[in-house]
Amino acid sequence: MSKIAIVGCGVIGAAIAYELSQIPELEITVFDKQAPGQAATGAALGILVGIVSQKIKGRNWQLRQNSVQRYESLIPELENLTGLQIPFNRQGIIMLCLTEEDLPKWQNLAKIRAAAGWNLEIWDVAQLQARCPQLNCEKVIAAIYSPQDRQLDPVALTQALVAGATKNGVNFQFGVNVIGTDFNNVSDTMRCCQSIQTDLGKIDVDWLIISAGLGSLDLTKNLQQPIDIQPVLGQALHLKLEQSMGLPDFQPVITGDDVHVAPLGKGEYWVGATVEFPQNGGEIIANGDYLEAVRQQAIAFFPALANAEILKTWSGLRPRPEGRPAPVIGNLPGFNNVLLATGHYRNGILLAPATAQAIRQAIVFV
Repeated sequence: MSKIAIVGCGVIGAAIAYELSQIPELEITVFDKQAPGQAATGAALGILVGIVSQKIKGRNWQLRQNSVQRYESLIPELENLTGLQIPFNRQGIIMLCLTEEDLPKWQNLAKIRAAAGWNLEIWDVAQLQARCPQLNCEKVIAAIYSPQDRQLDPVALTQALVAGATKNGVNFQFGVNVIGTDFNNVSDTMRCCQSIQTDLGKIDVDWLIISAGLGSLDLTKNLQQPIDIQPVLGQALHLKLEQSMGLPDFQPVITGDDVHVAPLGKGEYWVGATVEFPQNGGEIIANGDYLEAVRQQAIAFFPALANAEILKTWSGLRPRPEGRPAPVIGNLPGFNNVLLATGHYRNGILLAPATAQAIRQAIVFV
């Protein structure tokens, strides 16, 4: 049996573990110094901006399309296997168009998506007001409705992936640090990772998969092939009204000016998120003014939220690659058995299924 070590158990590592657990000849162990679904995964809103994204070609679009397709089968598959419930909003996403100049690009995107079998609807203000009476449409030019995009609970998803993978025989080791690696040269230009050093001792590996988000930098440094991953802070709010607003049978995610409002039911909403970069290479401290600005932006198009109780605020660091597009998926340069699945920045939840499929293909087709 091939021994697979996965380092990092956010949504990406958990998705990879579950995907690989369906291959019987693999012995899979997952290591994480924290409980599953912490860090970037725990900070995410779980909004799957796939079809309504402006990506139309290349790897990034293909990953989005593959993930959107896989989620439709993955959620019921996990719920049936584990008995866990994964909150999964199938009502779609509404993107507010706030400037006339942006409308033609949305109309063009709708044509492109239709040619590929996807649906985007362009609504005028009257249509939007009829479907979403809770919104203030004073500054809205039009709305783009994506019925095939989704929103889910990232932590619940990650826990279900772990539970499903466990049922399929994956060994999870939480609270364990990976502190080093051993490798040798197989040629003048290629190396092979033989084992990893952990708190539990040395673990032999046939494949090492690095899905540790911001922790990927230290691991790749240890392998003498550093992949620069830098933090970007995101803050969000959990709000509660006395009752849900809008039509009871139509509760989509609403997005305006890069601020998302995700309905959770029973008058509760997630609102976010900020995008905060480190200053002068230092630590990022969550800025309360930025979070308040996001809340005010949400209130501008969803006025009832001004009266909402703030149940919780939270933040997390997203892993963003430096000098290269996100995410980083594929072989670590110079190694024949080390795979990277990291640096997903703001799209880790969205791209988790497609990332897991890509890693499976990299292993199976060697």
